[in-house]
Amino acid sequence: MFLGKTKRIHFIGIGGSGMSGIAEVLINQNYEVSGSDQIKSSVTDHLESLGADIHFNHKPENVFGKHVVVISSAIRNDNPEVKAAKKEMIPVIPRAEMLAELMRMKYGIAIAGTHGKTTTTSLVANILAGGNLDPTVIVGGKLKNMGGHAKLGQSKFLVAEADESDGSFLRLSPTLSVVTTLDAEHMDYYQTMQNMKSTFLEFLNKVPFYGSAIICMDDPNLQSLLPKIEKRTITYGLKKQADYTAQEISINNLKTNFTVFHHGKKLGKISSGSLGNHNISNTLAAIAVGMELNIEFSTIADALKKFFRRSKTF
Repeated sequence: MFLGKTKRIHFIGIGGSGMSGIAEVLINQNYEVSGSDQIKSSVTDHLESLGADIHFNHKPENVFGKHVVVISSAIRNDNPEVKAAKKEMIPVIPRAEMLAELMRMKYGIAIAGTHGKTTTTSLVANILAGGNLDPTVIVGGKLKNMGGHAKLGQSKFLVAEADESDGSFLRLSPTLSVVTTLDAEHMDYYQTMQNMKSTFLEFLNKVPFYGSAIICMDDPNLQSLLPKIEKRTITYGLKKQADYTAQEISINNLKTNFTVFHHGKKLGKISSGSLGNHNISNTLAAIAVGMELNIEFSTIADALKKFFRRSKTF
């Protein structure tokens, strides 16, 4: 994928959220992946089983001979490996830049939001897999029903959880952008809610003219952005004004059943594996993505049925 001599890639904080998934995809693309972390975990065990060379310390020699060093926002400039890499003239890049490079040559689907990202990403991944689109998938948490934090697919599609915590998701250039919720979080970075809303608006407007911004109509902060979104917009939620809505909601045997409508037209019924409007909302977001990719609703419903049947934590 990368041209030139970039082959040996080192991750500082490789066991962290968002880092391990990118590392796993690169391992599966036959890059020489190494990393460092303070503690051993099931995540680092998994990466080591795939072939990653992991050090449980932060020492300058860990980066010697590497072609690029990837860091998360939690890694400071005074980290000994960062200092050594810069001294050796090894490029040090944020994780979002590496994710952006993975997405650059793909049909990218980025899922952001203060809540529901991992679940929605997993739902989208399972729908695309059910539609035989075989996506590459990268999440910050554990990828539900697929194992690990990532999956390397063979198609042009890449589904990724986008980290809004430090604004670095603006480095991504997805074709479809999904935003699930927009609450006052990460204020240590954004300082004000207006700054946060402006950043999310910029993220949504980064989609190309042939792409779409997909947002939850039930979230008042996202709804307030609607008049300012310059690209094609798809809405979903429990409000009847949304493009994709859930109606005829009922609860039976700890399952939530609902009927999906698109522009007032009935698409069909869904039975989700757990309770709560937020789970209905996440499911609608994933359905909107699937429909945008011309996957038949019956195929989407079947993929969701299998997902909910396998997943006991959703």
